[in-house]
Amino acid sequence: MKKIIALSAVLVLGAIGMACGDSGTNNAVVNANKAIANAVNAAQSAANTMTNAAQSAANTMTSAANQMSSAANAMKPANSMVKPANMDKAPPSSANATKK
Repeated sequence: MKKIIALSAVLVLGAIGMACGDSGTNNAVVNANKAIANAVNAAQSAANTMTNAAQSAANTMTSAANQMSSAANAMKPANSMVKPANMDKAPPSSANATKK
């Protein structure tokens, strides 16, 4: 009886080994999983590339905005020195306003 139980256990372990072993079906599943993992990695890499490109564009736009702001600030003193030609004349008085 003990021999039959031992042989049955060996057969069960062998069957489990065959079911979980290196069979064609398992290889196909493993290869499909590897393909899916590779596709996900490629998509993640593409997303990272797009993120980096967007960040680079944002940095370029910020730099351009800063340069424009600096140029505008540099122009303020020059603009404040310029007087219109008629600033030396006195404004018209209310005495010269039209009379009723």
